[in-house]
Amino acid sequence: MEVDGVISLLAGNPLLLLFLIAAAGYPLGRLRIAGASLGVAAVLFVGLAASALHPSLKLPEIIQQIGLVLFVYTIGLSSGAVFFTSFRKHGLKFNLLAIGGLIAAFITAAGISAALQIKPTFTAGLFSGSLTNTPALAALIEYIKSIQPVNPDTALSEPIIGYSLAYPLGVIIPILTIIIVSRIFKVDYQSESQQQSEFNLQNDPLYTRTLLVTRPNSQTVAEMMRHEHWNVIFGRIKSGDTLDLVSGKTVLRPGDIVSLIGSANGLEEVTARLGEVSPIHLEQDLKKYDKRRIFVSNPEIGGRRLKDILLFNRFGGIITRVRRGDIEMLPHGDTVLNLGDVVRVVAPHEQMNAISHFLGDSYRAVSEVDILTFGLGLALGLVVGQIPLPLPGGITLRLGIAGGPLIVSLLLGALGRTGPLLWNLPYSTNLTLRQIGLVLFLATIGTRAGDSFIFTLKTGGGFMLLGGAVITIMISVVILVIGYRFLHIPMGVLAGILAGVQTQPAVLSFALEDAKNDQPNYGYLAVYPLAMIAKIILVQGLFILLS
Repeated sequence: MEVDGVISLLAGNPLLLLFLIAAAGYPLGRLRIAGASLGVAAVLFVGLAASALHPSLKLPEIIQQIGLVLFVYTIGLSSGAVFFTSFRKHGLKFNLLAIGGLIAAFITAAGISAALQIKPTFTAGLFSGSLTNTPALAALIEYIKSIQPVNPDTALSEPIIGYSLAYPLGVIIPILTIIIVSRIFKVDYQSESQQQSEFNLQNDPLYTRTLLVTRPNSQTVAEMMRHEHWNVIFGRIKSGDTLDLVSGKTVLRPGDIVSLIGSANGLEEVTARLGEVSPIHLEQDLKKYDKRRIFVSNPEIGGRRLKDILLFNRFGGIITRVRRGDIEMLPHGDTVLNLGDVVRVVAPHEQMNAISHFLGDSYRAVSEVDILTFGLGLALGLVVGQIPLPLPGGITLRLGIAGGPLIVSLLLGALGRTGPLLWNLPYSTNLTLRQIGLVLFLATIGTRAGDSFIFTLKTGGGFMLLGGAVITIMISVVILVIGYRFLHIPMGVLAGILAGVQTQPAVLSFALEDAKNDQPNYGYLAVYPLAMIAKIILVQGLFILLS
């Protein structure tokens, strides 16, 4: 088939074009250069290449809109609980630093626009791309469409071009800045992690141990846990010839043998307080109790705290571990079970089937998305996005289809459930929908700007490339230097904050590899949602200011 025939085929079959772009973008995004990769964002550049090949290779705008709302809504659901919890400790300070960095980037972008005489549409696109924020670009496009309803194609392609030019350096520069600043300040990540362990997310490997109680004690297990703040789980207890499960009312006596699950440090703390390591392995004594991994799929259980489901009172069983995605956690009373979690249960043999039925244990059931709550949440988000936000000077902004669903999903993600309505999605389902949404959005905006992208590169695109680099350098230096020297935030956490402000998983991945601990995750989750919302608003404000 000749080239014209292929182009005609693709132009007349947008779904075929979409999936070819997605398929080509995936391997391209996995290529690593200097330790960094574009990831899913490579789909954008494949889309640009396709439309540069021929202007008729464009995807329908509805694909872009569906992709965007799926992406931001699933992000909000997964981030809501962590985001609001972070404000109880250091979240306010972290987010003020993030907003300060974004304001510095905003002022820098405005200055670059004036100095280099860059059009407002290009400048706002550069701002979004230098901060690698797709929802901000989407909000900008929606705003331009609302004020230029007649033939807005040219105006819409310009911010996409600016975004595309700045995006690659928006990934690379923060990584280089982390390397340079941490070397200048001679940062010891391991020492930071040990001295400021409050910023660790406690995703340490879990171990089991059998403990012989040798020290007298009058407190119940629940009282000791509240007083000592141990990060362990008590499992079985053998007192004389009797084998039982430990409950909150259990009092440990000298001579008792207890099985424990926890991190290495947690196990050492309990051992030092109560007794010594025993060579006896209670987990091998299965005459009375059984252990099983059970898949949480019952909608009545999802979104509820462990202490509310009364597993011990109902069945005489306990949950000793919770696995969510790739992370295995120690459960406590306030731990909220999500659909898709895999829990390890220890219970009497005769109760195990009843517990399995109670929790669900069905992969098929959890794969079926609750369309009622999913649709209601998205609809509410779209309504919120259309609410006008008046600003001084008679200017009105809207959060749009990017910001509205994000705000609503953050609240619903933190809420978990409302009576019978379960808002959260299973972990794997959330990730799948998020990935699909981002691919749909990036492929569409790429195909709608390719021809203009090539023209801009030939006629002064280098100046915009430089401008985007300066914006990214500014925010990276402000966050890392001010945060480390003046706010005394650990560099590992700051690297995560920078990744969160950039809303860039590639930067987070590098920070985790460089720090070799999970402190970057703490900073990333603390600022990610607010940074995204702030950029959605700031990019529209920048465009209005320059216009």
